[in-house]
Order: sequence, then structure tokens, then C-alpha cells
Amino acid sequence: MTTRGKREAEEAGGGLCYDAGAAVKHLAKADPVLGRLMKRAGPFALKTRHLHNPFEALARNIVFQQLHGSAAEAIHRRVVDLFGGGRLRPQDVLAAPDEELRGVGLSGAKAAALKDLAAKTLDGTVPTLARLKRMGDEEIVERLTQVRGIGRWTVEMLLMFRLGRPDVLPVGDYAVRKGFMVAYSLDEMPKPKALELHAEVWRPYRSVASWYMWRALEHPGQG
Repeated sequence: MTTRGKREAEEAGGGLCYDAGAAVKHLAKADPVLGRLMKRAGPFALKTRHLHNPFEALARNIVFQQLHGSAAEAIHRRVVDLFGGGRLRPQDVLAAPDEELRGVGLSGAKAAALKDLAAKTLDGTVPTLARLKRMGDEEIVERLTQVRGIGRWTVEMLLMFRLGRPDVLPVGDYAVRKGFMVAYSLDEMPKPKALELHAEVWRPYRSVASWYMWRALEHPGQG
């Protein structure tokens, strides 16, 4: 696909890098059980969140880890306000005393993770947005998981919900595995490797299938 064609597809698909309609048709044909789940659950409606720059997105992810939405939002706002209420900049975070970061509600681990993210953004370990868009999924995972506090699942969520990538399979996500168990009428949740093996038939749209695994918990029905 040309650069212009890719941009037009992203705009038409709400930030997705693929044709959602084509993905649903492909999956329904490749996996009848998934096809029945898609009918029960309704239209594919994954919404991407605009990625202004990787540093801000990952900083937000770090703040939100292990917190409920309202509490995380409040702490994130205080972090941003600490630097004037504008956009977070890595050089500002790196220069901030630890006690100031702790003072707005960050744990010591999260303050350290933010500083590591800032340092790795400035030294180029964390790619620019333009560079990220040209990189493959696994290359992005390898680069971003070098940051303290950023694991594979966090990067997979960025790939799916920020970059709109089509073929992400978060096998470490409890709800994806639980949804698979429900959708396929299994007695127990699949091991990550078993899920990976089954998901070969979902390529190249494993992001779409994963989204429907989350929906399976709301629409159990019959596989």
C-alpha cells in the first residue's frame, strides 16, 4: 500500500492501519466459531487513541498501571500540572527531583520508570513517532520493553489502540484467554502457546480476533 493509501485507510478506519470490514470477513471464513461470536457481539468497534508522541503515551501508561481510571487520571493531571500544565517533555521529567514526582502521587517505582522513559527517549532508545510508524511490531516491542516498567502487554496495547496495528495477539492478557475459553467452550483457559497455535488461522488480523475475545465475556452464547 502506498503512503497516501495507508493514510487514507487510517483516516477512514478511525486510525486503524487496515480495513476492518475485510478483516471481519476474513476471520469469519477462517474460523467459524469466531464467526458466530462476531455475529453475537456485533460490529467491530475498536477505537484508537491519537498518538501525539511516544513519550507522552508511555508516560500515561506508566501512571495508569495498577490504578483505577479516576485515580489514575487525577495523578496524571497532577504530573502534567507539575510542569506547567502543558505537554510533558522528557527533559523536564528527568530534571525533576524525585520528591516532587512522589509529591503528586507517584510511587517510587513509577517515578523511577518515568525518569528511565525520559532518559531513553532523549538517547533515542524510544523511537520518534515517525520512526515508530515505519517499524515492525516485534521491533517496537524489543525497543520499548527496554524501558523500566514497560512490559510486552503495555506495548501490545499501544500497537493495537494507538498505532492501529492489525496483527497483535496479547496472549498474556487474562481476559483474552478467558474470552477464548468461553467462546470455544473449553473447561479451562488455554495456555499462551495453545492460544498462539490456534491464532495462526486469524493472521493477519489477530488484533481484531483479540478484540472479539474480550467481547466474548459479554456475549458468551454457544460456540
